[in-house]
Amino acid sequence: MTYLIKPHLHRTYPTVRSAKGIYVYDTDGKKYLDGCSGAVTANLGHGVQEIIMAMNKQAEQVAFVYRSQFTSEVAEKLAEALNKQIGYSTYWTFLVNSGSEATETAMKIAIQYWQEQGRKGKNKILSRWLSYHGITIGALSLSGHPMRRARFVPLLEDFPTVSPPYCFRCPYGLTYPSCQWRCADELETAIIRTGAEHIAAFIAEPIIGAAGAAITPPDGYYERIYDICRRYDILFIADEVMTGLGRTGKIMGLDHWNVQADIIALGKGLGAGYTPIAATLASQRVMEPIINGSGVIMSGHTLSANPLSASVALAVLKYIEQHHLVQRAHEIGTYLFMKLRNLQKQFAWIGDVRGKGLLLGIEFVVAGKEMVPSDLAFTDLVVTVAQQNGLLVYPAAAGNGKDGAAIIIAPPLTIERSQVDELIDLLEQTFREVQRRCPVILKRNDDNGSK
Repeated sequence: MTYLIKPHLHRTYPTVRSAKGIYVYDTDGKKYLDGCSGAVTANLGHGVQEIIMAMNKQAEQVAFVYRSQFTSEVAEKLAEALNKQIGYSTYWTFLVNSGSEATETAMKIAIQYWQEQGRKGKNKILSRWLSYHGITIGALSLSGHPMRRARFVPLLEDFPTVSPPYCFRCPYGLTYPSCQWRCADELETAIIRTGAEHIAAFIAEPIIGAAGAAITPPDGYYERIYDICRRYDILFIADEVMTGLGRTGKIMGLDHWNVQADIIALGKGLGAGYTPIAATLASQRVMEPIINGSGVIMSGHTLSANPLSASVALAVLKYIEQHHLVQRAHEIGTYLFMKLRNLQKQFAWIGDVRGKGLLLGIEFVVAGKEMVPSDLAFTDLVVTVAQQNGLLVYPAAAGNGKDGAAIIIAPPLTIERSQVDELIDLLEQTFREVQRRCPVILKRNDDNGSK
């Protein structure tokens, strides 16, 4: 009998025993290659001694203090290290415990920025469809993830208004570059319709994660977005919870484009799975009216900035720098991307492979390019078969957010080339088995004469 609420109450889950490097082991002794870093989180892999030693050392000194009573040396150093990592501007750090809290705090800071200047009407946040910014009510209001919004729509704000930069399924039926970034210009249309005087900020994932399986915009897209935000006096929030701290082959996902965000949300890779920690980073521009005004950011959580989590995150940043993991993510990611593209040639129902660094997505299709119907539960089948074969992959939405099927491949940044080959072998084995278990997916593509 169990009293633990798991993602699916009618399923039986293996019990984890241990983990080391890119591998996880259950209590039956089965080995799993962690092809998605858990939830695109375990960026350093498992069992890294430097992180464990830092955790133990801090626990011996002090594990918790309340942020309204004390600061700590490690929290101060972490904020300094994050500012140094970004490098191109000055950012202040608000430490929280999860990505959902980080994006919700970003929303609050953006609204407060305008309040402190007497512009209290600027209190709406615009976002994109096929996005995911977190599961709390505020963060879910920012999210354009239809399946995750469905149960709570009466409680949510209608913040998603803009189409994503989804070149594989362009909402306008256009192609890049002749499209002239029409999806970016849709933001300007939404601003004009809503009224810039009501809008505090626009939020976007540099590369779309769970809601779009690594949808990556074309060059020039974010430059256009940034220009629109500046012209209409709107802050730009980058949700780097999944993309930040080296995952995409740059320290921040947005660094692939010539753009700087006013506010940045970090999570996942900040603690690398060793501790719950996230952060909201506000630029000097955003902080100045607050510093000169109330002097208080109206947000906070009991465990915000606790020394134990801060020490772990600081050790994670040091490890990333010392082992050159940002460059490694680019180099190994390029190799993995090529391998996935080769795999695509073997299976007619792989419609697209996309992403940057070690954040890569695979979208599945039927009849050439049509969305996989939701009633096939195809993503779930792929994830289940992969796990049975000893490979962990991450489920993702695609298509219109209801129909569509995709997975994310995002192994730890420490993965070796030989382990990439092992991952690809397990993935190929999985796809062949999926094809046998779901012959309709192959038949629909064969009927269409694709590949």
